[in-house]
Amino acid sequence: MTTASPQPTGRAKKAHRRAMIWSLVLILVGAMTAPLSGYVYVAYAQDEAAWETNPRGETWSNVREGSEGYTSASGPYVTNSLIQNGGENWRNLRNGPIAGILPWLMAISLLAIGGFHAVHGRNRIDQPLSGKKILRWRAWERVLHWVTAISFIILAITGLSLLFGRAVLIPLMGHAGFAVWADFSKLLHNFIGPVFTAAVLVMIIAWVRHNIPNKVDLDWFRKAGGMGKQHASAGRMNGGEKVWFWFIVVGGGAVCITGLILDFPGFGQDRGTMQLANLIHAGVGIAWIALAFGHIYIGTAGTEGAFEGMATGYVSEEWAAEHHDLWLEQLRKENRIERPPSQASPGPVTSGATRPRSS
Repeated sequence: MTTASPQPTGRAKKAHRRAMIWSLVLILVGAMTAPLSGYVYVAYAQDEAAWETNPRGETWSNVREGSEGYTSASGPYVTNSLIQNGGENWRNLRNGPIAGILPWLMAISLLAIGGFHAVHGRNRIDQPLSGKKILRWRAWERVLHWVTAISFIILAITGLSLLFGRAVLIPLMGHAGFAVWADFSKLLHNFIGPVFTAAVLVMIIAWVRHNIPNKVDLDWFRKAGGMGKQHASAGRMNGGEKVWFWFIVVGGGAVCITGLILDFPGFGQDRGTMQLANLIHAGVGIAWIALAFGHIYIGTAGTEGAFEGMATGYVSEEWAAEHHDLWLEQLRKENRIERPPSQASPGPVTSGATRPRSS
């Protein structure tokens, strides 16, 4: 006689929830404390005074005095020109709207997420869990996702440090530590960027067939993704996930392409192209980070069972029925449901399998 799969104990659930919360805390704390590593290095460096001055400052002084120099840049009005008038326009846009206004998108995103969670709480599974699991993400898909996600976090931290460090870190803690952190951030950003771009490209190719919009998505949005009393049907990807995917295709593609332009300046692009690429890269990148906050929230604290799918590859059958019922129906119809090894030949499940509901 077969019985229901054992249910997680209350202690196991609390441990899982704590691990998830601490993971998010470490990401946020890391984003704030990583730049401080430069100051720790300077505090123990033997030649601290070397970091107090800009090694390029003397060169810039000579340029300002009219000394002759050489530049490898080519193109209209820039060949052998050490000062380009368009640079001032770029500086005003970078330090004005992009660095002064767009960061509010990130703040608004975090405030909206916090307000939504305070009012709505976590989106929990309505049905009692039977213990049955089904495969949602294969191992290569999870590896691809986590390579992309970790690279994104590193690029976000280093990119924001380079964009706002002069205005935020230097006034608070001085030039010395920021000089060390800025040099390290630039190297890390430049080397991780191509890896991230390749991962994004593979992700787009792998998942584009699951993200073609259809009429079901319109109904999903009309029912607010099932947050109310109405059930919102969805295939393997719901309407919200498809919007996120196509933002990555368009907006993420712009960030990746401009990043490559900035990363490899030796392919003939002139200064004007580099300046435009920098503005697009920073502006769309900030918008991407703001939207990523929502994606991270929905995939972890916002939706019960979602993080488990990307962490282990398997989701509960009840989660699939509630969030992706059309996908589950298709798997059943085509007899393509894959279960964990422990449930490879599942027997009948007793009707009394329930789980405690926590607030």
